[in-house]
Amino acid sequence: MNIDRTEFIAWMERIMDRFDILGENINDVQKQRNSIDGEELLDNQDLLQMLKISNRSLQRYRSIGKLPYYTISGKLYYKLSDVHQFIRESFTAPVPKMKANK
Repeated sequence: MNIDRTEFIAWMERIMDRFDILGENINDVQKQRNSIDGEELLDNQDLLQMLKISNRSLQRYRSIGKLPYYTISGKLYYKLSDVHQFIRESFTAPVPKMKANK
């Protein structure tokens, strides 16, 4: 089976057009992240990966009220601004080491 050059180029252009359309669709989906009042919402998985903590630690932060959360259709979400505030409040500056005098 032989395909002439012009037919091959036409097929490749159609394939590349489809890739462009798929790329645009992927970008649209990424922009449609969950949000409420214009603020991005993160789910448990997002937060576990972002903070590099265990599921139990995240549950503890919720239980003691350190990290506000919202339940929507049985799923837990966290406002990005609340997460940033939680990080700021949890941050402790390192203690400078004292040089030993000899």
